[in-house]
Amino acid sequence: MPLGFLLSAAGASALAIPPIAPITGDDIAGTETGAQIVEAAQDRYERMTVPVTIEGHGPFRFMIDTGSQATVVTRRLSEKLQLRPAGMATLVGIASRALVHLVELDGLEFAARVFDNITAPILEARNIGADGILGLDSLQDMRVLIDFKAQTIAVNNARKLGGNRGYEIIVRARRKLGRLIITDAMIDGVKTAVIIDTGAQESIANLALRRKLRASRIKSTITRDVNGAALSGTLDVARSMKIQGMQIRNIPITFADSPAFKALGMNNRPTLILGMSSLRLFDRVAIDFESRQILFDLPGSAR
Repeated sequence: MPLGFLLSAAGASALAIPPIAPITGDDIAGTETGAQIVEAAQDRYERMTVPVTIEGHGPFRFMIDTGSQATVVTRRLSEKLQLRPAGMATLVGIASRALVHLVELDGLEFAARVFDNITAPILEARNIGADGILGLDSLQDMRVLIDFKAQTIAVNNARKLGGNRGYEIIVRARRKLGRLIITDAMIDGVKTAVIIDTGAQESIANLALRRKLRASRIKSTITRDVNGAALSGTLDVARSMKIQGMQIRNIPITFADSPAFKALGMNNRPTLILGMSSLRLFDRVAIDFESRQILFDLPGSAR
């Protein structure tokens, strides 16, 4: 069996909205308000994904996932483009391990670059909320910029995305299996590895961190991953997370025994996957794979 893929994305989509389906007159009952809501959802969906073409077809809307090893296409898109089968592999999500079909992908174009010879897992559109996922195999040597004030996401080289101007905190990270990991964060006094995951809606930590923190269990949670599987966890709030000269207070964290931590070799080390709900505290966040840096633009009230 081919080498497995690790996708640590949790939930159906980092956008927290489903793909936009065609709307009929019955859906909005002829009201202008309904049309405005649909247009607003469509606009946000468009701005928080990136357009890609595949062998000249498209554009298609892909989510950028800095927690995913692999670029992914949906079954619907694979059938539309008649992509060639490439066997099967085990895909590890935040909640499950699943056997998935693979396809060969050539001519994937975005940010003025073309990628060939990609082996892409096939997932169901309802579980990822987009036409596909741009994973780490397509993002190396590039920068991912999330602008939460403008509600946009972009990928390109650092120079074309404005360089390092305007970022108050720049953190050096270590690379592991393609991911950038902040190794010296402190959560309530516990040294913790932090992975920035643009494909995860919520922040999820392993049980090793829960034991160190002696975390309470405010309530039980259920998270679904890209395979559609459910992960049970417990929610608590960390009082403080310190990264370099930056401190974030009152961070909701879901603690769970996720197979993703084991696949990363970090099951026994306190580790946090920092999701979009926590990243939205900043004006902008940039993940630069070429320089192995993560850059934070603090909101004006926090500077």
